[in-house]
Amino acid sequence: MAGLIALVASLFFSVAFTFGLMYYRQNPEAQLRKRLHEMIDQAEAERAKRPKQKKNETPTIVKLLPSAAAQFTHTEHALARFFRRRVRPFLNYLEDRFQRFTPNEIRLQLEDKIFHAGKMGIWSVKRLITVWCLAIFASAALAIVMIQSMELHPLQKIFMILLGAFVGAAVPFAILNSAIRNRQKAIRKQLPEFLDILCVSVQAGLSFDGAVGKMTKRMHGPLIDEFKRMQNDVALGMTHQYALTNLAKRCDLEEVYLFTTSIIQAEKLGTSMTRTLKVQADNMRDRHRQHIKALALKAPVKIIFPMVLFIFPSIFVVLLYPAMISLIRAFGK
Repeated sequence: MAGLIALVASLFFSVAFTFGLMYYRQNPEAQLRKRLHEMIDQAEAERAKRPKQKKNETPTIVKLLPSAAAQFTHTEHALARFFRRRVRPFLNYLEDRFQRFTPNEIRLQLEDKIFHAGKMGIWSVKRLITVWCLAIFASAALAIVMIQSMELHPLQKIFMILLGAFVGAAVPFAILNSAIRNRQKAIRKQLPEFLDILCVSVQAGLSFDGAVGKMTKRMHGPLIDEFKRMQNDVALGMTHQYALTNLAKRCDLEEVYLFTTSIIQAEKLGTSMTRTLKVQADNMRDRHRQHIKALALKAPVKIIFPMVLFIFPSIFVVLLYPAMISLIRAFGK
């Protein structure tokens, strides 16, 4: 029982600690930039509703800036200064220290997970290594504090400490894997719709790059972000083949690999891009339908445990309680 409590507490503390560091990593400048982007989008929406607005009229974003500045209270400024002067230098010092003692295998795994999570340039390997090491130390320290009040054998105490350290080491990787799976799920869900609209746009007379550019301006999602990055790579001089290959590697999905391979072959062989996109759109729609059917077939298996734990006891209480009362009264007489 004590081991189970220590395991659950270590897991909870590691998750909270990891999310806390990732949250405080967002500096106030990034938060202000996000608010400014939201206000710009709001101003553009208002301008679209009033297309006959005069050109020399003061934009809405200028009127909204004072209200945005008023939202930063004195407490937020104090926290921002404390984070900038105290916490960030300490984190930089820890990053340099932990970077030296981290094995290359762990560093390569983190780089690969950042790459597949689509956070290249946003998350740094040094910061994730620091979070990983601190989660290990924090979970081990929590396990030490918890076993102080328990009467356990020394070997049991050592096992509890090692178990807490293992939980702290596994939680950051579990969070990264969960983020990658959610991102891949969103990409797989958005891909059939994207290919349908792309096929219709190319059939209407647009080129492949022009259709992708139109769609990236009007759609949102992780797949659209990857195509925006592909367009930026092509604009910087990268070939279509290399840019599409990198897009498939970042998504790491079989459907995206099939799509990019067909586009590369169509460009190399000079075949019809419209026909290629039509075939790929039909194929992706069929694959998405089969994936949904597979998930539906798994539902009865997954619902067994909730039924056994929650539904069956309620049914037994409703059905057997009156009979039990009747039997008790009969034997009591």
